[in-house]
Amino acid sequence: MQMLKRFDWLVAVAMLLWAGPGWGQFGAEPQKQLPPPAVNWTQEQDHQNMMEQLGIKTLRPGPSGDENAPNHANYDEAKANPWPDYPDALTLKNGGKVTTAEMWWKQRRPEIVEDFDREIYGRVPGNVPKVTWTVKLVDHELVGRVPVVAKRLVGHVDNTAYPSIDVNIQMVLVTPTNAKGPVPVLMMFGPATLPSPAQPTPAEMATLNEALRKILLASDPSLGSILEQYPAYEPMTAVPGPWPFGPYRPPLPTAPPGVNGSSNDRPSTEQLIADGWGYALLNPTSVQAGNGAGATRGIIGLVNKGQARRPEDWGGLRAWAWGASKGLDYLETDSAVDAKHVGIEGVSRYGKAALLTEAYDARFFMGLIGSSGEGGVKPSRRVWGEQLENLTGGEYYWMAGNFMKYGASEAAFGAKTAGDLPVDSPELIALCAPRLVFVSYGIPEHGDSKWLDQRGSFMATVAAQPVYALLGAKGRSVSSDYHAAKMPAVNEGLLDGQLAWRQDDGGHTDAPNFRYFIAWADGLMGRVQNKKD
Repeated sequence: MQMLKRFDWLVAVAMLLWAGPGWGQFGAEPQKQLPPPAVNWTQEQDHQNMMEQLGIKTLRPGPSGDENAPNHANYDEAKANPWPDYPDALTLKNGGKVTTAEMWWKQRRPEIVEDFDREIYGRVPGNVPKVTWTVKLVDHELVGRVPVVAKRLVGHVDNTAYPSIDVNIQMVLVTPTNAKGPVPVLMMFGPATLPSPAQPTPAEMATLNEALRKILLASDPSLGSILEQYPAYEPMTAVPGPWPFGPYRPPLPTAPPGVNGSSNDRPSTEQLIADGWGYALLNPTSVQAGNGAGATRGIIGLVNKGQARRPEDWGGLRAWAWGASKGLDYLETDSAVDAKHVGIEGVSRYGKAALLTEAYDARFFMGLIGSSGEGGVKPSRRVWGEQLENLTGGEYYWMAGNFMKYGASEAAFGAKTAGDLPVDSPELIALCAPRLVFVSYGIPEHGDSKWLDQRGSFMATVAAQPVYALLGAKGRSVSSDYHAAKMPAVNEGLLDGQLAWRQDDGGHTDAPNFRYFIAWADGLMGRVQNKKD
């Protein structure tokens, strides 16, 4: 009996030891805590959430683009400048003047970046996951008459921390096949499509169709009667091309009266390739959706694990610019690309993103900024056409949440206006200095609406000129007084410095300015043009 008791005691001790630190390896695994599901809001719900975070009760409505509406936008120059003086890019917050390049780089520029980060475009988080680029396809094609190598690329963002959101950046890179060395590349925001995918020869197409007919019949014998009835039917037909001089294109339309060849220029991509450049097409919506309902998805949602943005978080424009920078990471690894001479281009909302890209990433050598308007080159302080309030009540998701404060008429902090912004568009342009910036606009008569404020955008580029001069670059051959500077006539560009302006007689596109942009950039890169007509 005594021995049995002792045996029971030894068993109990053994059980306690077994259930000690090593218990987990034998018992049930503790359940991992899953991250919360992504918030699934409408744009209106997301907008309201940000207003509540900021303590905003009421936003001022933006003006209407309809000139017959009671609240139509202002187009009276006498009323356009209630805040005539823009923040001075060369004045420190303590009131001191920036007199040297060193003061600009070490003191003033960081102040400007901080203001844009905090109040306007938002901060890129420090924990954005890594992007891994994969070449999905390499095709030998034609752009115009020039043979090219086209690569379809995907940049996968590591989503192991939040697997329910998958971000894959879409980009296509096109470079001349016979280039003697690395070529400059213009990255453009837009659909990432191949220029003219190579097609099978007629003999190869016949072989493919014969195989497809057999597959159809094997998968469903009842199709035999149809196939017998149509013996010449081909399940797959070739798209037009490649033709002797590239893929088929319908004839170009005749230019409208008074338009200097704006419609008759070759496509921008053909002009670039013919001049010995390459180009990359990056799809911004593969990085981040262009609406408020997508604010908890895309790269912003991935970093926030599907939850709502905070007031200082980045908005869509900053996310698109980040995506372009990740695209440049790949281009720096491609031996066909002259990575020291990569540019960024965009029109309208993508023009805003292009300017932001160049401002924040000094690796971009140049930018072609097309018709960017409010939130881009246009000063928010200018009361002409589109206003800050149109963004705070509409496309707020492009910006940081804090930007909405400046459209508030009733809030916990009172009310703010565009006049309270710590920085404006001239400072954004100045962040690109001394690198190349070409500001492009069209004319209202052909679709580049006066809503975009061409004159205000010209004033902003003039206001950025002193920073270019301080850094040893040539700005524009006009007075640096943006209040008095005379806007050049349409089709008379200012193209003799690193900061260029040209308003063409086309519409809401930068296509008519491409020939001028290429020649201007070639000159400043010291390239000999290699045009092929």
